[in-house]
Amino acid sequence: MIDKGLVAAENTSREAALRADYDALGAHLDRRGIDIGALKERAKGFGVAVPSWGTGTGGTRFARFPGEGEPRDIFDKLDDCGVIHALTQATPRVSLHIPWDKAEPADMLAKAEAVGVGFDAMNSNTFQDHADHPLSYKYGSLSHMEAAVRAQAIEHNLETIEIGAKLGSSALTVWIGDGTNFPGQSNMGRQFERYLSSMKEIYKGLPEGWRIFSEHKIYEPAFYSTVVQDWGTSLMTAQELGEKAKCLVDLGHHAPNVNIEMIVSRLIHAGKLGGFHFNDSKYGDDDLDSGTIDPYRLFLVWNELVDAEGTPGLDLAHMIDQSHNVTDPIESLMISACEIQRAYVQASLVDRGALAGFQQDNDALMASATLRAAFRTDVEPILAMARLEAGGAIDPVQTYRASGYRAAVAQVRPKSTGGGGGIV
Repeated sequence: MIDKGLVAAENTSREAALRADYDALGAHLDRRGIDIGALKERAKGFGVAVPSWGTGTGGTRFARFPGEGEPRDIFDKLDDCGVIHALTQATPRVSLHIPWDKAEPADMLAKAEAVGVGFDAMNSNTFQDHADHPLSYKYGSLSHMEAAVRAQAIEHNLETIEIGAKLGSSALTVWIGDGTNFPGQSNMGRQFERYLSSMKEIYKGLPEGWRIFSEHKIYEPAFYSTVVQDWGTSLMTAQELGEKAKCLVDLGHHAPNVNIEMIVSRLIHAGKLGGFHFNDSKYGDDDLDSGTIDPYRLFLVWNELVDAEGTPGLDLAHMIDQSHNVTDPIESLMISACEIQRAYVQASLVDRGALAGFQQDNDALMASATLRAAFRTDVEPILAMARLEAGGAIDPVQTYRASGYRAAVAQVRPKSTGGGGGIV
């Protein structure tokens, strides 16, 4: 883990400059009638879950180039997640993937407590074959033609729920790669019916207080038709399953020009928005670091969420889902957590009274300018002050680099080998 003395020393070297910037921003916001202290408290209350799988180096369908000190198991992953939260104070929970993260629940709980994190939504995996699953998912899982394969996939999801219940989780995210690569390969209507039937069996196994998230993806690995290909199919699924079923929006799982913030608005209206997988994309499902390509879109998504605060039943799960091919995964996850938090605070700056007035008057120019005024405000001093007061690092990445953590774990974690493709 990161030595607290080092964090304190790094913060001391930066604190005077931060306080000057914070005071200057406070004076600027005060002229706009905005309380910087209230924004700082909102930042402190923010949290996004980090993906256990995101602590390793990702890859493409062609190759994977692992970095130094790759985590060997869930316990190494939790160490890395603990570092991320210790420095950012914005990632208090970890989202697990089963069977990648299978271990004795009591041991995982003890480790999580030791590194200062808890557990968020669980993720099942039927998009690849596993050693303890005798039947293959090559031609589908929850929608497979064969009842035995569907039963195996259902049982895996129920096992994932059981593990999560022992860890204090309260949600299951289901994403499947089922679909077709050739026209006529499968009857699309009956395929969807088989999927719904399987999801209903999983839904029956949800404990009290649990939710199930249906996650859509436009393509990959099914390139002609994907069973749950867009938010409409995800919404149909959630509505048919029942109250505990919600929709999960992954920011990368859309065609390049899709209006994601409108999807968010529609799902809120339907009472079926359950949460997010945050990342960014340029061409498709790139799984890039959040806010690196289109930070304004991230802000616009948060604008819808802040506007909907107080909506009855709106209880969202915020998670990161990224693949890190050329960066240190810990650094990328810290940057992403801060960028997501930044968009949240910027959206909290929007003058909603003025915006509503411009909308009422059909003043498109000033309505758009009101959003831009919030987006263009540099809220970094607010984020950094929130981290400082919560015990984190003013500059998480530079403090992490100064700690030598990556080099230290590389000494005890065997070097991973590259080779074939794959996202993890």
